[in-house]
Amino acid sequence: MATAARSDLWVRIASALVLFAIAGTALWFGGIAFGLLLLVGGALVLVEWFALVRAMTLGGGVKGALMVAGPILVLGAIAGLWFIRDRLGVTAALWVFGMVWATDIGAYFAGRAFGGARLAPKISPSKTWSGLIGGMVAALIVSATLGDRGGITGVPLWIGLVMGLLAQLGDLGESWMKRRAGVKDSGKLIPGHGGLFDRVDGLLPVALVLGALAVLGHIAVRAAG
Repeated sequence: MATAARSDLWVRIASALVLFAIAGTALWFGGIAFGLLLLVGGALVLVEWFALVRAMTLGGGVKGALMVAGPILVLGAIAGLWFIRDRLGVTAALWVFGMVWATDIGAYFAGRAFGGARLAPKISPSKTWSGLIGGMVAALIVSATLGDRGGITGVPLWIGLVMGLLAQLGDLGESWMKRRAGVKDSGKLIPGHGGLFDRVDGLLPVALVLGALAVLGHIAVRAAG
């Protein structure tokens, strides 16, 4: 059992490194490379979304609403990320990704360290209120740090608190979908991690909201000097 667990851990680490290398390279170069990454990733997420909805034990009206909501959420997130990277630059895009990554890390370690009451035991038994708060605080720290260094203006840098909450709501939303569908993961695309939707469930609502704010002119980057 211990050998199998170590093997699975190494598979998860290797998969994460590959994903990070691909996403990081595309993000750095921007342009067509980043656009292709977003389009391919978005298409794969939608495939997993539709498969989950079809498997869910819900009424037809709710399923129909989810079938419409999926493309709106995914395409909105794609457009938001593209706009931020293309118009505001790589630092602003890293600011967005950084808040989501920090939320995941902060929630995990705070939940492990403090435990406590369950956040939504019927949806995701492992999540705790301490994890929720830890994720929000971690997102706040990254938002304030990267935002200040990157010259983000137009929104208060404590917006990281809101984005940390939003990212975890996205995670809970996907957990609810998987529970109603009776599956552990959204797919089997990524060895050791499940589906792509499992990895970007928190990013989608954050990218949608921040992208909309950027399009409306409420997020800008201060010129150097």
